[in-house]
Amino acid sequence: MAAIETHNLTKVYGQNVRAVDGLDLTVEEGEVFGFLGPNGAGKSTTINMLLDFVRPTSGTATVLGHDAQAESTQIRKRIGVLPEGYELYPRLPGRAHIEMAIELKDATDDPDDIIDRVGLDPEDAKRKAGDYSQGMRQRLALGMAIAGDPELLILDEPTNGLDPNGAREMRNIVLDHAERGATVFFSSHILEQVQAVCDRVGILASGQLVTVDTIDGLREETGTGSTMTLTVDTVPQLNLSDIAGISDARTEPNTVEVTVSDPGAKITVIDRVRDAGATVQDIKTTEASLEALFAAYTGDGERTEVTS
Repeated sequence: MAAIETHNLTKVYGQNVRAVDGLDLTVEEGEVFGFLGPNGAGKSTTINMLLDFVRPTSGTATVLGHDAQAESTQIRKRIGVLPEGYELYPRLPGRAHIEMAIELKDATDDPDDIIDRVGLDPEDAKRKAGDYSQGMRQRLALGMAIAGDPELLILDEPTNGLDPNGAREMRNIVLDHAERGATVFFSSHILEQVQAVCDRVGILASGQLVTVDTIDGLREETGTGSTMTLTVDTVPQLNLSDIAGISDARTEPNTVEVTVSDPGAKITVIDRVRDAGATVQDIKTTEASLEALFAAYTGDGERTEVTS
């Protein structure tokens, strides 16, 4: 059974604003699925339809085998949600928020265990939530979401407003929950966050699902696999155009740079450079980042790379 499944899911506002347009999506049980797209792409609208906060114009959605509209009560007992723009009770201590979430889910969790799992200091948990920093608020909200050990965790922009350390800690909490056997649906416009935690990625643009694949699969599909840069003592006369799996080749003083869509082509390139009389002094490979893949699929933004 899929954790989330939609067929032709569509939401139209007004006369012709198609916030979500014919979405066919399957999220398998046990995976961390990244739902990627810029602000306004339709990610939050999709989540709101999965949670029955917004009714679709047409199409269907099921969550954990239940119809998202007809059986929303059964769904909410089995999921945890960290919504974008959530509200806490400013006069209520953090621990009381966790206790309330446990009670609402009719669970038997130890509040202190959840407080520890999300990295909230026990003394801070005694303070009013209105005094919390953004990072503490995010931890508390995630603690409420994981109360009851939900089978499915839905996160809408969970790292918004966090500094790099806070974002890394949030990712670790998400991965810890996934290792416990849960499915995680991770919606974000921050590409590096999705790349760091997700098994598969779906790219949404203008309400339509552009593609779904693993990060490696997306790289292979777009031909943006990696760039290999060889530092050499001298740049020889080279012809690399006949090597399968090479989409581009450039030479600069003391460097040969090739774009590789097939990893097996790297050894062939190195051998060809050496056979031409050059000594390879250094090799650096950079994988195409998720930003580059997003640009390749949507035609938006600049391609950037991260060194591996």
